[in-house]
Amino acid sequence: MAVLALGVISASCEKDNYAEPKTQLTGQIVYKGEPVGVEYGQVRLQLWQPGFGKLAPIDAPIDQDGSYSALLFDGNYKLVFTNNDGPWKTLVKDATAKDTTFVSLNGNQEVDIEVMPYYMIRNAKFSKEVNKVSSTFDIEKIITGADAKDVERVSLLISRTQFVSRANNVAITNKEGDDVTGKTNFSLSVDVPTISPAQDFVFARVGVKVKDVEDMVFSKVEKIQL
Repeated sequence: MAVLALGVISASCEKDNYAEPKTQLTGQIVYKGEPVGVEYGQVRLQLWQPGFGKLAPIDAPIDQDGSYSALLFDGNYKLVFTNNDGPWKTLVKDATAKDTTFVSLNGNQEVDIEVMPYYMIRNAKFSKEVNKVSSTFDIEKIITGADAKDVERVSLLISRTQFVSRANNVAITNKEGDDVTGKTNFSLSVDVPTISPAQDFVFARVGVKVKDVEDMVFSKVEKIQL
C-alpha cells in the first residue's frame, strides 16, 4: 500500500509538472476567402503531428461559421479532412501534398483552409410575419461538370438558441430538390411554434442538402425578433 501511495504521489507530481499546450491554431474553412457555414461539430478537421510515437489525430470541430481552433504544442502539423467530410471537395495542391495543409507552429497562428463547395447560399434575408419566419435567398452552383451534384432539398430552420441545425431546432420546413425550379429568389416560410419558456426571438438559417453528401451547407445564423 505504501508503494502504491508513493506511486500515486509521484504520478500526481508528474502530472502537475506536465506542460500544457499553449499555442493556438485558428482559422476558417473558406471558399475564395468567404467562410463556408456548416452544422456545429458535424465536420471535423484532423491535425496530425508526425514523429511523436504512436500517431493519433487531434480533432478540431468546425463551428457553424466555418471557424476552428485548437490548443497545441509548437511543432509541425498536417491538417486534413476525413474522407467525404463536409459539403465540398478539397483542393489538391500538388501531386505530393495532395489536399493536405502543412503548418509549422511557433507561436499562435491563423490558417484558413480553402475548399470548393458544391453550392453556396447567397443573399439570405429573413423576415417575421404573423407566427411565421420567412426567408428569401439564392443558390450558387459552384462545382460543375463531371463532379457536379444535384440539390436534394433546401431547408429553413429556426431554433431558440444560436445553435441551428437538423438536430437542434424548434421548427424546420423543406423544399425537395424536384421542386427547386431555379437557383435564384427562393422563398421559404416556417411556422413558429409555442416556445416554453416563452421568448420573443428565435435564430434562423437556411441550408442546402446535396445528393450523396451527408453534410449541408448553411447561411449565417440570424437573430429574428418576434
